[in-house]
Amino acid sequence: MLPSAVVVKDLVYAYSNQEPVLQDISFTLEVGDRIALMGPTGSGKSTLLENLIGLKQPQTGKIWINGIPVEPKTLPQVRRHIGFGFQDANDQLFMPTILEDVTFGPRNYGVAPAIAIDKARHLLANFGLEAYANRSAHELSGGQRRLAALAAILALEPAILILDEPTNGLDPSWRRHMAEVLFKLPVEVIVIASHDLHWLGKVTQRALVLSGGRIAIDSDLHPLLQDADTLEVLGLPVDW
Repeated sequence: MLPSAVVVKDLVYAYSNQEPVLQDISFTLEVGDRIALMGPTGSGKSTLLENLIGLKQPQTGKIWINGIPVEPKTLPQVRRHIGFGFQDANDQLFMPTILEDVTFGPRNYGVAPAIAIDKARHLLANFGLEAYANRSAHELSGGQRRLAALAAILALEPAILILDEPTNGLDPSWRRHMAEVLFKLPVEVIVIASHDLHWLGKVTQRALVLSGGRIAIDSDLHPLLQDADTLEVLGLPVDW
């Protein structure tokens, strides 16, 4: 039997000399899960995501990614399974051209240049960015930069995709385009942290809601989105 894609057990994380940001966090994600990670600003969403990929190490508790414990010595192996999109796409686009950004990861792992370029051009074409392959990130719109950063992540063929506020600053047309791209992705698990509740309702099915550093709700997303009173109590008023 294959291991669960993600297992988090009794995780506690605190910054130096502060109260824990995350307390007693436990959940399991299986292949096919599309997760909305929700919670008000400061609830620990980004901190939890950074623990999942080993950017931060919990004080107590354990995380497994496809059966691999997330520890300093296993991080190179763990990160072959996960693609992580930061809130700011510019943090992931640093090469002279978008094509070079998308080929950087595969080439770093030893993929032949011709194969890496072919894969990059295919991804850029799928995202409607083929005409921008030889431009720098600074010449692209915010939506185009986000898709280019996503292409750079997917070039490594991750099994698990984690995105932190992917629709920040995008207009409705680009949010729809991002959703259409996500629908087609051949990944096992998607986890998206976002305050964009209506958009989450279109691209995810299960909600993990953080409140007070703990998981307050783990449930189907769509009934939750219809429960305005609960969302209000959680600091997530659906109409704002």
